[in-house]
Amino acid sequence: MKFHNNFFFKKAFSENTNEKKIFFEKYINLITAHHYKNSYHYKNYLKKINYDITKKKNINDIPFIPVRLFKELDLLSIAKKNIFKTLFSSGTSSSNLSKIYLDKSNAFNQMKILQKIFYEIVGTKRYPMIVVDKKPNYLNRDSFNASIAAVNGFSLFAKNISYLLDDKGKVDYVSLKFFLNNNSQKKFLIFGFTSNIYLHLIQNLNSDKIDLNLFKHGLIIHGGGWKKLEEKKIDNHKFNNLLKKKLKINFIKNYYGLVEQIGSIFFECNCGYFIPSNYSDIIIRDENLNECKDGKEGFIQLLSLLPTSYPGHSVLTEDIGEIIDDKNCKCFGAGPRFIVHGRLKSAELRGCSNI
Repeated sequence: MKFHNNFFFKKAFSENTNEKKIFFEKYINLITAHHYKNSYHYKNYLKKINYDITKKKNINDIPFIPVRLFKELDLLSIAKKNIFKTLFSSGTSSSNLSKIYLDKSNAFNQMKILQKIFYEIVGTKRYPMIVVDKKPNYLNRDSFNASIAAVNGFSLFAKNISYLLDDKGKVDYVSLKFFLNNNSQKKFLIFGFTSNIYLHLIQNLNSDKIDLNLFKHGLIIHGGGWKKLEEKKIDNHKFNNLLKKKLKINFIKNYYGLVEQIGSIFFECNCGYFIPSNYSDIIIRDENLNECKDGKEGFIQLLSLLPTSYPGHSVLTEDIGEIIDDKNCKCFGAGPRFIVHGRLKSAELRGCSNI
């Protein structure tokens, strides 16, 4: 599927709610029709729910599919010979992972929009980066999981990349000292999953082995991995305070996203909310899958204009969130503000067994 030329010239965040609504509604209907035509499972699903593909729908009426179906079915809208990369969700069970199939065009589009969003948050300059993880010994560039995909994605906007951990998963202080001695006088990036940053930078980083003042110019980008911290009663506010206290870092940005819509990530604004870009949107639904009013908690439905090689443009997650009506927040244009409360334990979504 090809987009109109002006698609990629849009800014990452809308300054006008009505303009975004018109733009987004047009393309989300086109993508729905595209997947109906090209995806066997998706077409079957729309037929069973009696969805009329010939009529233009409001954003709220675009059908969604439950995120767990990406674990159970091969959902794709391209011929298998055109699969360029396959992404898998991160997880402990290799038999229960989401599978996302990308062709070259979709892979390029998702990286292009990720770049636009990232530049709005950090700027266009490429900074040295520390990855709070081990360096992968072997990378299959045709098939990899969400963790590696995230590292690869953000690495494109960085330079002089250094991995914090050695092969045994311990902090490599020799490598860390070398990086900080060369880069700590100016801004540098620190990227990692939230639980890794908590474990290795907050809990285990030894001030006797490294000068913690060398971190003060760091820009931390983190996301995912909150489940382990929730068990420790560590929320986002406490996490930030611990980092600021130990490393004197003030730039800390949490992001929210899923492998089923990679590229359409949501960064936390200065007021503490996630805000959709021009290329994504959000709806909150209750346990009966009806749309919730602002301020009510429910399942997060994510819509994205990027998935074209697979029907992931409208996904009902198993995460719980709510849209916040905060007129005082002026960050990132006029999109809805939302917060994420976490994942529903043993989530079973009703009314989603039609595929």
